[in-house]
Formats: sequence, C-alpha cells, structure tokens
Amino acid sequence: MIRAECLDWTLILGRRHLDLTLRTYAEHYNCGRPHRGLDLATPLVDAEDPLPVSPRDVRRRDLLSGLIHEYYGAAA
Repeated sequence: MIRAECLDWTLILGRRHLDLTLRTYAEHYNCGRPHRGLDLATPLVDAEDPLPVSPRDVRRRDLLSGLIHEYYGAAA
C-alpha cells in the first residue's frame, strides 16, 4: 500500500530521502489520515474533541512536496 500511494509517485534521491519519506508517510497514515473502519477517526486518537470550524478557517499543509494534503482548523 505504501508503494502504490507514496513511493510510485516519488523520485527517491538516496537513503536519507527514503527514510524521511517513509517516516512522513507513516506519521500521516497513523496520525492524520481518517480511516473509514474507525468512523473516520485516526488509529492514534488524540484526547481532544474536535471543534466545529468554519470553512474559511480551514488551512492546508502539504506533505511530501504536495503529494499529501492535511487540513486543520486555524487558530482564532
């Protein structure tokens, strides 16, 4: 799965780049990506309850040069 979703779309430039890419993807997969089997929760659930956010207050963070996008609510 990591190959199809990440490595097939990335040109790896060396061992350090591969390690960084795999760490970034694993962190996103386990902490940031919603999972349908867990009612759209992440496997590593935070203790905080989600707060309602206006669409104008949503910010995007690009990971792996834009291959992955994570969205979060901006601080008021």
